[in-house]
Amino acid sequence: MENGSPADLFPVEPLTFSATGFRLRHVFPTPLLVAPVNDAAALNARLRPAILARAAREGGVVRSNDGGWQSTDDFWSWSGPAGAALLEAATSLANRFTALRTPEGAARGGVVNWRSNAWANVNGESHANHPHHHPGAFWSGVYWVDAGDEAPEDGGEPGFGGEFEMHDPRGILPGFSAPQLRMAIPGCLSAGLTDYVAPQTGTMLVFPAWLVHGVRRYTGIRPRISVAFNLSA
Repeated sequence: MENGSPADLFPVEPLTFSATGFRLRHVFPTPLLVAPVNDAAALNARLRPAILARAAREGGVVRSNDGGWQSTDDFWSWSGPAGAALLEAATSLANRFTALRTPEGAARGGVVNWRSNAWANVNGESHANHPHHHPGAFWSGVYWVDAGDEAPEDGGEPGFGGEFEMHDPRGILPGFSAPQLRMAIPGCLSAGLTDYVAPQTGTMLVFPAWLVHGVRRYTGIRPRISVAFNLSA
């Protein structure tokens, strides 16, 4: 049999794909729960003075924080009913997005009896948090009691930094292989780079504890107050 040219071996018309069978799948997705809290103003009115009073009378600890004040991780023990309400909200949210399985891998009902620790943060001008993760936990989260100086919602003016920054868990490989290319797929533009969320008063973020994250340098004047927490099974 003689070798033919490509035009002899394949149809002249361009190949197409099945419109009914085509699928776009997102494999290995990383969940990020962004949850504004109802009645946050009343909650924050109790949390804010309690945290500032604690910061005024106690020296903080240094972990991932670059400046600012961070409490020890016993926040639930001194934050009173407001802290208890925040813990209940965090665990309820986590339970909605956590599935239980048997040792054999079969799905089972019920909710997790979470163990939790939490700490308060007060950041001022020029403060930040270095990239880090939270070993030993399943979910981690942050709740902004007071986002301090916030960027205008219309995005017309520059913000004040201090964004919650997340690193691609696959590392730099997607960007390192071909830095001049980006995937033309919604949600994939930051592949190999970082993504971020601007703090908003009264909003809770919950994310996998293994996700490397940090806080960009804050340039505002008003203190930015938050509560961070871990949930472990």
